[in-house]
Amino acid sequence: PVFSPGVSDEQAEAILRLAIESGINLFDISEAHSETEIGKILQRTGWKRTAYVITTKVYWSTKSEERGLSRKHIIECVKASLQRLQLQYIDIVIIHKADAMCPMEVVRAMNYVIQQGWAMYWGTARWSHVEIMEAYTNCRQFNCITPIVEQSEYHMFCREKCELYLPEMYNKIGVGLMAWGPLSMALADTQNGEKLFLPKGSFKTKSQSYSWTEDEINRNAALSPQGSWGKDRVDEGRRHCDRLRDLAALAEKLGCSPTQLSIAWSLKHEPVQCLLLGATSAEQLHQSLQSLQLLPRLSTSVLMELERILENKPVRPPMISTLALR
Repeated sequence: PVFSPGVSDEQAEAILRLAIESGINLFDISEAHSETEIGKILQRTGWKRTAYVITTKVYWSTKSEERGLSRKHIIECVKASLQRLQLQYIDIVIIHKADAMCPMEVVRAMNYVIQQGWAMYWGTARWSHVEIMEAYTNCRQFNCITPIVEQSEYHMFCREKCELYLPEMYNKIGVGLMAWGPLSMALADTQNGEKLFLPKGSFKTKSQSYSWTEDEINRNAALSPQGSWGKDRVDEGRRHCDRLRDLAALAEKLGCSPTQLSIAWSLKHEPVQCLLLGATSAEQLHQSLQSLQLLPRLSTSVLMELERILENKPVRPPMISTLALR
């Protein structure tokens, strides 16, 4: 799991303890997401280092002059993370977003970090399949350690990369998928069906543009075409609301919440080796873990019904022969 902003130290420790007790042993963090707090909790609990896996990120920083993927910044960032976490090593260092200015420095710096024993492995986040393959090629060319995982957004409304391209990366070069954002499609556990979108500023919706509500859609529809959205976007928003209603109805039929349905759907797909969940309380994490009980009920017929509702199954574009164009 990862922690949402505003979680107190007591809540964070309760979440970690529940995670460990439930068999979860991977904690995805970064400088911006609770490195210092996690380090303190790990020291208090006294868990064996072999009992958990820590992944943290390089690239984003709280200071603008410390962003980027130069060799200097990568090494300094990893050393600073070790100090904040109070650990001897990090299991996986994630390079958050590619830096086109210095692709060679990234692989060489990560090779150095691993050789120093500061990290065991490295991976990527929000890289395209082309960028991952380029990094892999550079690693092989210069005898460097290759990345092992990509962190990518994956949910019912963001599917193409994870279903079409990352499985190929896994089969060819062994890069696994650590999926994040299973709730980014803004499914809310609403009972009245009125507002199916989470409010603006929600942590769950910051990765997508679904932070508007049905009320806002209707207001913009009244102003269109003079409104800022335009008719196409208003129609898209209404179709999205209809899909969310159908998903909520299906979740009710299955005896679960829309959130649990979303998590179970993500876990059901073969490309996902690891699913990252956010939590603001131990109770929320407990409810999310109930999604595991739903997996046996996601039969072929249920999955087909989900595809009918979503209408967005990704398909590879047809290959065009250059000979046919002559």
